Amino acid sequence: MLADCHMHTPLCGHAVGEPAEYVQAASDRGVSLITFTCHTPITDEGFGQAGIRMQADQLPLYREMIRKATELGAELGVTVLYGIEAEIFPEEKELALMDRVLAEERFDFVLGSLHHASGIYRSYLRREGLLKDHAIIRRYFEDLAAGAETGRYHSLAHPDLIRIYGTVEPFDPAEYEAVIKSCLERVRAAGVCIEVNTSGYTKGVFEVHPAPQIMEWASDIGVEFTLGSDSHMPESVAQYFGRAAQLLRARGVEQFTYFQDGTAVRSRLPEF
Repeated sequence: MLADCHMHTPLCGHAVGEPAEYVQAASDRGVSLITFTCHTPITDEGFGQAGIRMQADQLPLYREMIRKATELGAELGVTVLYGIEAEIFPEEKELALMDRVLAEERFDFVLGSLHHASGIYRSYLRREGLLKDHAIIRRYFEDLAAGAETGRYHSLAHPDLIRIYGTVEPFDPAEYEAVIKSCLERVRAAGVCIEVNTSGYTKGVFEVHPAPQIMEWASDIGVEFTLGSDSHMPESVAQYFGRAAQLLRARGVEQFTYFQDGTAVRSRLPEF
C-alpha cells in the first residue's frame, strides 16, 4: 500500500489544483490513500492569514470539497481522508480558535507544524531573548517536543524545518545531536509520529525532512513515521517517495503509519 498523508487545497491560498485533480494524480501513480491537510484557521495574523491558510468560515466548503474528492476516490480506488495541518506554538492563548476547530471537526489525521518563519514565532523568539542560532535551534526542538506532549497531533510535519527559510543558517544535525535526540525521545514517549516529508527535496538544503541522520536517530529510538509529499499541486503527489523509502529501509524501517478516524494504521513500505 502507498499512502500520501499531506496535501493541500486552493483554500490555503498558495496551492493550485482542485482536490479531484490530486485524487486523479494519486490514481495515476498507484497511490492507495491520500489525506488532505489544509492549514487550520487560527486567530493571530502573525501566523500568516491571507494566502497562507483557510478561514474559519471556509470549513464547510473544505468539508464539501473532501466529500466530493472521497466520492471520486471510491470510483478510482483511492481512499481519501479528511485531515488538517494544525499549528504548534508555545503560547496556548494563540491556539484557542484552532482548538475549537480540532474539537468540533472529526478529522482523520491532525498534522502538527511548527512554522518557525512565521512572524509570530520570530517575535516570540525575540521576546525570549533568543537571538543566536544555537539558542534558537535548541528552543525550536524543545517547542516541537512540547507540542507533541499536548496530545493535539498525530504526527509532526517536516520536523527539521528550522534548517531552511532563514531563521538560522543551515546546519548539520550532528552539531545538535543531544538536543534532537532528546526531542525524539519525548515525541516517542508521547506516542506521536514524525513525518517523512519529501518536499524537502525541492527547496532549502534539498534534503528530505527529516535529514537522514535524524531519520536514523528516530528509527533507533522507536519513533514511527508518516509519509507526506506536502503537495501544493497535483504533480507533486507522492513525489520522491521511492527515494524516501530507500532511506527508511537503509535504517531498518519496514513500515509506515497513517491515521484513519484518529486511529493509527500501520502498513508495510511498498517496493518502488
